Amino acid sequence: MKKIGFLSFGHWADHPSYDTKTAGDTLLQSIDLAVAAEEIGMDGAYFRVHHFARQLASPFPLLSAIGAKTSKIEIGTGVIDMRYENPHYMVEDASAADLISGGRLQLGISRGSPEQVIDGWRHFGYEPDPGESDADMGRKKGQRFFELLKGEGFAKPNPNPMFPNPPGLLRLEPFSQGLRERIWWGSGSDATAIWAGKMGMNLQSSTLKFDESGKPFHIQQAEQIRLFKKAWKEAGHAREPRVSVSRSIFALVNDEDRYLFGREADRRDKVGFIENERRAIFGRSYAAEPDQLIRELAQDEAIKEADTLLLTIPNTLGVSYNIHVLSSILEHVAPGLGWR
Repeated sequence: MKKIGFLSFGHWADHPSYDTKTAGDTLLQSIDLAVAAEEIGMDGAYFRVHHFARQLASPFPLLSAIGAKTSKIEIGTGVIDMRYENPHYMVEDASAADLISGGRLQLGISRGSPEQVIDGWRHFGYEPDPGESDADMGRKKGQRFFELLKGEGFAKPNPNPMFPNPPGLLRLEPFSQGLRERIWWGSGSDATAIWAGKMGMNLQSSTLKFDESGKPFHIQQAEQIRLFKKAWKEAGHAREPRVSVSRSIFALVNDEDRYLFGREADRRDKVGFIENERRAIFGRSYAAEPDQLIRELAQDEAIKEADTLLLTIPNTLGVSYNIHVLSSILEHVAPGLGWR
């Protein structure tokens, strides 16, 4: 069995072919999509977080709304850029959203990814400490957020408070028991995957990774996951870790599918350069008739290593079509791979 969720970038634009022409369209359709995805048996509704872009950004209002409208589906992010966050305020937001959902949040966080603007986190009022990079700042904030989720008191109470305090140092409220075990680190390298394993965070690995060996993407990603699991075991964490990978997968079952995604059938891994010309490898898309998809996906080593698969979706095509995309995977592909 494998958990299967969707991952939405939450795009919108005033384009004739888009069902999401405004931010309101995207937010409301995201809620409807999560509700419908739960009804067809999907395991997770995950959303990207991008600032300064016509895409979903501040995640907690959306996650809370979905939590109030659903009852079973996991609700998550992939990923929150910690360079933009106040870890203390984020603990309050995340805990409130988790309590509204009944403990179903699965939060992917990371030190960040390439942005729409130059040093966007500066506009949010954040600067790295002397001698730090912005990546260092993001990891440090992520670690602080993770520590605060323990729910331990750290703040000295006012001797003359407005309301009576419990004894001892005070923690942030509300506190959501168990949320700390549902924090994932979005890793683009072997080193950060190992770091996440040592820390005790779950691992999210996307369709982009720094090219560290020249091997095919799925092989590099599988090796990254094994390094994470090894670091987790060596750190002696009591529970079993979770690992997710993301893929663009389309089962071509009707003429509309073939028209929209038939051109993806011959896609291969791509190599490019990001972040100061660092070489990165981008995983291929999958689009084929169901039987062919099953044969191709059976060779994907990273999917085999992961317990959770996040299917990236074309959210601009509307709720109905995206439910068709997801249903096609659940019905025609997942059983043939032993995922269902």
